[in-house]
Amino acid sequence: MDPSRLPGFLLRRAVKAAVVILAIVVCNFLLIHAAPGDPASVIAGQSGAADERFLAQLRQQFGLDQPLYVQLWLYVKGILTLDLGFSHRQQQPVAKLIMERLPATLLLTGTAFAFAVVAGVSLGTLAARRVGRWADSLITVLALTFYATPLFWVGLMLVLFFGVWLEWLPVFGMQTVGADLHGLSYALDIGKHLLLPSLTLGLFYMAVYARLTRATMLEVADQDFVKTARAKGVPEGQVVRRHVLRNALLPVITFAGIQAGQLIGGAILVETVFAWPGIGRLAFEALLARDYPVLMGVFFVTSVMVVAFNLVTDLLYAVVDPRVEVAG
Repeated sequence: MDPSRLPGFLLRRAVKAAVVILAIVVCNFLLIHAAPGDPASVIAGQSGAADERFLAQLRQQFGLDQPLYVQLWLYVKGILTLDLGFSHRQQQPVAKLIMERLPATLLLTGTAFAFAVVAGVSLGTLAARRVGRWADSLITVLALTFYATPLFWVGLMLVLFFGVWLEWLPVFGMQTVGADLHGLSYALDIGKHLLLPSLTLGLFYMAVYARLTRATMLEVADQDFVKTARAKGVPEGQVVRRHVLRNALLPVITFAGIQAGQLIGGAILVETVFAWPGIGRLAFEALLARDYPVLMGVFFVTSVMVVAFNLVTDLLYAVVDPRVEVAG
């Protein structure tokens, strides 16, 4: 990538990202408000009062008595000022609720993503270098198994095996309840709680990256520039690293950038199974309680994360492949 073109590239992508996020905000708002049910009735039911006068007060308090386009405008204006609304169920600002839960989700998804990429690329490389042998067959079978197995089933089996049967690892929550831990002990405690949910979330994506890396490496290995490098006497390890693997990583990076945002969706199931206190579980609880501001806030934050991941992917793509040029 030509460094002089980087500012223009970032500016164009920022404008496109803003348009995409605005469209997502509008679509999420309309879809949420198209759902059946009256949020005011839910709030009134939770407070134990459901007369018409109280319902009218609630609708006026939360702006539900306004026309839909007015509610949409007020919501978009709030988004522009980073005001995501107020949770009637938890009596707290939505932004505060999300910021309290977001670090846990980022820790879970970041760990799962790193494990999936590193393990998937490593296994795919090993399978490509041992094609047709027992190692290739074993990796292929494992990848197909983890790819075809639902996340919640993998999570439940890990809970039964490591938590109930062997009793090696904790299976619920992010940390030991009531334990006054600090420093390294606190980090190790979180690490033990993190191991099973991150493994559950990462195994599916690891299988995808392993199969993709194997297929692309075998395709690149048959190209002329790789045969020329071998004919010149370049060591095999250098051929694999500099010529085969580096070119095979391009589709892996593209796919990983797309799936990085999708990890949030998978985290909803994993956080529910392992009682992990992240925004996925927060969204699930908000859905059951018809807490629409929290739902729309979670959708907005995850949308921004997906757009940001795509931008980072474009930059990494240009770094890995010097032939990629940013269009003027």
